[in-house]
Amino acid sequence: MRRRILQPALIAAGLCTAVAAQVFHGGTDVVLLSVTVTDGAGRHVSGLKQADFRVFEDGVAQDITHFLDQPAPISLSLLLDTSASMDQDNKLILARQAAAGFIDHMGADDVAQLVDFDSQVKILAPFTSDKDTLRQALKLAKAGGSTSLYNALYTALSDLRRQRSSDTSETHRQAIVLLSDGEDTTSIVPYDDVLELAKRSEVTIYAIGVITKDQGPTRGWNEAEFVLRTLTRDSGGRAFFIADPTQLPSIYMQISDELANQYQIGYMSKNTKRDGTWRRINLQVLKGDATPRTRAGYYAPSTPR
Repeated sequence: MRRRILQPALIAAGLCTAVAAQVFHGGTDVVLLSVTVTDGAGRHVSGLKQADFRVFEDGVAQDITHFLDQPAPISLSLLLDTSASMDQDNKLILARQAAAGFIDHMGADDVAQLVDFDSQVKILAPFTSDKDTLRQALKLAKAGGSTSLYNALYTALSDLRRQRSSDTSETHRQAIVLLSDGEDTTSIVPYDDVLELAKRSEVTIYAIGVITKDQGPTRGWNEAEFVLRTLTRDSGGRAFFIADPTQLPSIYMQISDELANQYQIGYMSKNTKRDGTWRRINLQVLKGDATPRTRAGYYAPSTPR
């Protein structure tokens, strides 16, 4: 199987073209939200109806026009850190096994790509629904080199944007599932560009940070933890931080379970200005102790000059 290797210079060349928002689909100004709802014990809440939700944009109540209580198919980018440190404590072996279990739980209409990153970002498998292809690609992941975390995230966000453009049905949700054991050390793409692109996408980001007890937190790792928490929170995902790599199968299954229990909500913004401004979204559930989680907001479209 051939691997596509993305050199940093090629990634940098796409900085100006890969940030266009893909918030609105089908020629209508519909803002689509993938929504996770949990109760006070962290369990997924099912059976909610459209009337149970309230959506506010910049404090203004919106009219929900689209509602699905069953998750749509999903396009996934699975990012796997293969830097040299992943060769310690069997982390890479355990990560490959856990990722294989995650792939096994993909739906028939789901597609995924597999990306590994160390000093370079490598596409081990392009978007496919063939689980065997993805499992075989996992075997190509070898540890070595440093950590280009931001390059990998930027690549995945850009690839998902292109995948969105090629999805004629425009029904697929999009998500990134990232596993890393350390801070970024070699990316040429700055964090601010990754955050900006994430905010201009509809991609839900999940991050798994693995730090072994004997390593202890470093200043760089603390920064990486802040970055992963911010990206996941603003996109409506979750961040997990573990010290024991044997927990990875459980974490991957938690993410798989969440993706299989999401609602989809859409509304047409009452703010008709096409001014390119950031609009904050607040979502409420009018039932018990249920708490919804979705992306923090979106950029309005801009009228071309």
